[in-house]
Amino acid sequence: MQVVIKQLCRRITQSCIVTEHLYRSISSTVSLSRQCLGGDPRSRNIFVLKEIDVMDPKIEEQLAPFRQAVKEQGDIVRQLKADKAPDIDLQRAVAELKTRKHALEHKEIELTPKDNFDRSKMEDLLKQKFFYDQSFAIYGGVNGLYDFGPMGCAVKANLLQAWRNFFVLEENLLEVDTAMLTPEVVLKASGHVERFQDYMVKDVKNGECFRADHLIENSFEKMLTDKKVTAEVKEQIRKILPTIDNMDKDEMGKTLKQFNIKSPVTGNDISDPMEFNLMFATSIGPTGTLKGYLRPETAQGIFVNFKRLLEFNGGKLPFGGAQIGSAFRNEISPRSGLIRVREFTMAEIEYFVDPQEKKKFFKFDSVKDIKLTLFSACNQMDGKGPEAKSLKDAVADGTIANETLAYFMARINLFLIKIGVDETKLRFRQHLSNEMAHYACDCWDAELKTSYGWIECVGCADRSCYDLMCHQKATGLKLVAERKLDKPKTIEVVECKVNKGVMGKVFKKDAKVVTDFITRMEDNELDAMDKILKEKGEFEIKPNDQSFVVKSDMVTVNKFSKTVHVEDFNPSVIEPSFGIGRVMYALFEHNFRMREGDEQRTYLSLPPIIAPYKCSVLPLSNNAQLMPFVNQLAKDLLKCDISHKVDSSTGSIGRRYARTDAIAIPYGITVDFDTIKEPHSATLRERESMKQIRAPISELAQIVYDLANHRRTWDDILNNYPIFEQQESTK
Repeated sequence: MQVVIKQLCRRITQSCIVTEHLYRSISSTVSLSRQCLGGDPRSRNIFVLKEIDVMDPKIEEQLAPFRQAVKEQGDIVRQLKADKAPDIDLQRAVAELKTRKHALEHKEIELTPKDNFDRSKMEDLLKQKFFYDQSFAIYGGVNGLYDFGPMGCAVKANLLQAWRNFFVLEENLLEVDTAMLTPEVVLKASGHVERFQDYMVKDVKNGECFRADHLIENSFEKMLTDKKVTAEVKEQIRKILPTIDNMDKDEMGKTLKQFNIKSPVTGNDISDPMEFNLMFATSIGPTGTLKGYLRPETAQGIFVNFKRLLEFNGGKLPFGGAQIGSAFRNEISPRSGLIRVREFTMAEIEYFVDPQEKKKFFKFDSVKDIKLTLFSACNQMDGKGPEAKSLKDAVADGTIANETLAYFMARINLFLIKIGVDETKLRFRQHLSNEMAHYACDCWDAELKTSYGWIECVGCADRSCYDLMCHQKATGLKLVAERKLDKPKTIEVVECKVNKGVMGKVFKKDAKVVTDFITRMEDNELDAMDKILKEKGEFEIKPNDQSFVVKSDMVTVNKFSKTVHVEDFNPSVIEPSFGIGRVMYALFEHNFRMREGDEQRTYLSLPPIIAPYKCSVLPLSNNAQLMPFVNQLAKDLLKCDISHKVDSSTGSIGRRYARTDAIAIPYGITVDFDTIKEPHSATLRERESMKQIRAPISELAQIVYDLANHRRTWDDILNNYPIFEQQESTK
């Protein structure tokens, strides 16, 4: 075994030389990609990246050595896992694999054809039309907090309503709205208190904060590409890289000093690392004794209400709980606009299913032939790109763990396309084993391509029964469902009865703590306690790090056989989790347009389902004869529940069309002087083509309703109504 490991380690060392050569060949690309993927959101001339045409032999020829380098390292990682090599060797190999993956990604960015997308122009439009802006701007603003204006609120409300219709209604989910203030005990049980702890450092002069582990990783990445750094130092860096995630505060401080790491912004000295909890802590109630947090996710509110939801559903599985609401994470360095913020809206589903049945899902046949762009863990390890694969094939070959998970991935894909996501900029990336939570069976992220790179917008994970088990253990309440047995069976039962009278006299105010601890003990723990009580007459327990001695007269442990016709089990959970702000931002980028021949005329091409208004009503002038028709159209649109905006301001009709295009209104009705003539009619304009038809006023509201709700297409309207020819004053 040692010989094999030594050989593999030599291969890793040789691989590092190859990687350094790769890094040097793309050093100019790295600086470009950083600008594209994580630079200043205000920087100009940023490009959205198109998909690489993997069939282009010239591109593939240049990518081949990078792909091969990733594959070789992936094979080393697999071999180390198979040989059960020491953790440090495996961590070092995985770190090298990540390095090579980054090199491949940077090269792909360099070779990718680019669109002339100017992020600053889009952000100017969003700010000018008050879709959203930084919170408390008149006081200088607060990083990571944003306010949505009228247009942003309307888009968000329409997006959430579309989500409810698509998931809650169509999947018959049970929606809840739970408290945002969460007691510490709940988040301790779920593991959030422990997992959400990070270390940060501060710029000693201006106080700017950075995550210590990210600062070390980024500094090391830069040093590995620096020709001035010696080979000896680079070798030290490669040894340290895989250990960063497991460093404590002192180890991080030592590393920062050893490599003289400074503030990446100012070059100033930085402080020693300090602990930082990503959750917002608070106290509940006036005494301050009940510690709590603003929830970091909405999921736990569903898990703690599992029993009530199961009862509401008649005790039957499968079923899903859903929740839309705010979550909070005190990010150390929020950036990239809506992508990394401190307060955000989530829409989450927890779909509870019998673990014996999730392999076969009753709705899977309806989506099995849908093809998704899958970036599997195997492809990532082999240096390959994403590939289109039907869900039927992906489940059959084990790429996706089970049919239930695959079904919800299909539903996520269909929803995102429906609301306006560019299908060519959507992929599902599978978590590598070292990324996945220890309790997860399989996890995929729906990633959307933006000028910041690929960003995770929706997670879809098979969480097994981890969360319910955590809360069951913490509370002593069984969070289980029942499964009917084919045949009755006999089971051994261990039952513990507590003598509360004796407990109360001995333990007084601590009696409840002792009683709760005993009632939560597992059968094997009760059995062990019973044996010691019979031998020694007393048994020590340690709830909450306190020590209590239980005597034999305080508890009675009974064991007996029981015939049962049903059995209890903890359901597995499939969790689709949507970051609404991230989805919105990607939609804005994917639907940002400039009129051909007039780059100053920018607009948003949002689909009607989420557009802030479905229709505008524009009188050609302020002539009093036109206003009765404008008012009638507004009433007709309201009767059809069509949100609309009346623009009777001065200015040419072309300029007003441009204003309505800018806020994503898909259809516009123009009342002109021909409207006065009988039969009364008006024109209807479509945003993308700018073509217009003329139709009777009495029919226009219904036409817009049918278009907005996908009952009719614009081509159908063009074929059934006369086209109105008019040159717009502004192209």
